[in-house]
Amino acid sequence: MKGSESLLATAVAAGVQVCFANPGTTEIPLVEAFDQVAGLRAVLALSEGVVTGAADGHARMTGAPAMTLLHLGPGFANGIANLHNARRARTPMINLIGEHASWHQSADAPLTSDIESLAGPVSGWVSRTTSAATAAAEFAEAHRATRQQRLPATLIAAADHMWAEGGEPAEVAAVPGPPAADDQQIAAIAKLLTSGRGRPALLLGGRALAPDGVRAAARIAATVGGEVFAERSPARIDRAPGIPPMRPIPYFPEDVLRVLDGFSHLVLVGARTPVSFFGYEGLPSFPVPDGIAVHTLADVEQDAVEALRALAEATGSAATELPVPEPPEVAVPDGALSAAGIAAAIVRTQPENAIVVNEGVSSGAAFPAIAAAAPPHSELTNTGGAIGMGIPVATGAAIACPDRPVINFQADGSAAYTLQALWTQAREQLDVTTVICANASYGILRAELRRAGIDRPGPAAADMTSLAEPTVDWTAAAKGFGVPATRATTGAELLEALRRAHAEPGPHLVEAVL
Repeated sequence: MKGSESLLATAVAAGVQVCFANPGTTEIPLVEAFDQVAGLRAVLALSEGVVTGAADGHARMTGAPAMTLLHLGPGFANGIANLHNARRARTPMINLIGEHASWHQSADAPLTSDIESLAGPVSGWVSRTTSAATAAAEFAEAHRATRQQRLPATLIAAADHMWAEGGEPAEVAAVPGPPAADDQQIAAIAKLLTSGRGRPALLLGGRALAPDGVRAAARIAATVGGEVFAERSPARIDRAPGIPPMRPIPYFPEDVLRVLDGFSHLVLVGARTPVSFFGYEGLPSFPVPDGIAVHTLADVEQDAVEALRALAEATGSAATELPVPEPPEVAVPDGALSAAGIAAAIVRTQPENAIVVNEGVSSGAAFPAIAAAAPPHSELTNTGGAIGMGIPVATGAAIACPDRPVINFQADGSAAYTLQALWTQAREQLDVTTVICANASYGILRAELRRAGIDRPGPAAADMTSLAEPTVDWTAAAKGFGVPATRATTGAELLEALRRAHAEPGPHLVEAVL
């Protein structure tokens, strides 16, 4: 076998199902190998930011690593923003980066770069192939690392190691589950919560947001008189009638301080202490009110769900019956559109078991505020703040779950970064409905100007937050990539457009004009 064939055969044996790719010359041996090795689906994307975002979305929905195929350092660099988000989401994925032939690397050819320096900040593990004979084993090590660390792993594959013969598929070792939380810490927190002194808050993130974790946390809170919160930007959160709703931690630090005021203890479960997205003069980096003691039940690497089950037992909460809250009322959107109206239209037309990818940015908070009224669904959010993840993540989620409709609640400024993902949706005929919140501005920057006391920005500042002159014609852009599109300016038009999109197979885009 060639090194490329043995590597892909090992990927198939490891359970990798999809490779999102934007290859170049150095990856030709791997491109050829996809026809020689059965069982690994190759999905082409027009830019590397789509490749990495799609792999992130796929892995968030399956829990198993997807693979990317990228062209040298510059190609990898084009995908780094969405790898930043994937790292914050603790997404298991394997980046396979083509590299010059080993004997050509010292020639300093035009595409030569320091790939390790690019890959290190967005990877939990980085290495290189050493020969055709060892390439498969080196891929198996990348797979082990990403499964164990739940961080992207990056393997740099020299072209001659891929085209040379002598490859042998490698054995893929089983990866142990996450380590257990400390029993003594569980007992100490149980004692604290049942002491009757003060009001605790439980902050869930990562693995703890699995339905069983949320239910266990809700039972604990109901028993000890506390409340459960979700981290601000979860990689994935599932909602259904049997899953208790939670308040998310707000975006702005002053709102976090307000929401946490009155609690005596903050128990972190698979989450970190709330941190302000940016530093604001006069506000703390960690917006936790004075007087709140912070405790860690399980860190981001530990088995948070099992820790919550153990804490429920220790607090006598395991058998507590959970209240069934009334879902929020969602008014029929009418007249001119607003962020709340777009979210209401999505909720009122949302198919059962949908996946909602939320990159609404300045409009994004409108959906989780009423999501408890929607049919059962999963929501994926922007974990790292690098914009341009929405359309690619929706693409990967749709490939991961072909039986589930995908809705992308999408800001227009962010959509412009990775609109090329629509082409992949059209090519693969994916069931994705993209709703563009078209306010023709970087709305979050305008909000930040107002927070800075700049109510009437000058012409330069106004220009830097405006997406008008020209305003993007989103329906024309979508059609150019092969996706049917329509424009809605009122609540009634948006409801009708969404109903039509959900009734027809394949991708659709709806421009919702704010």
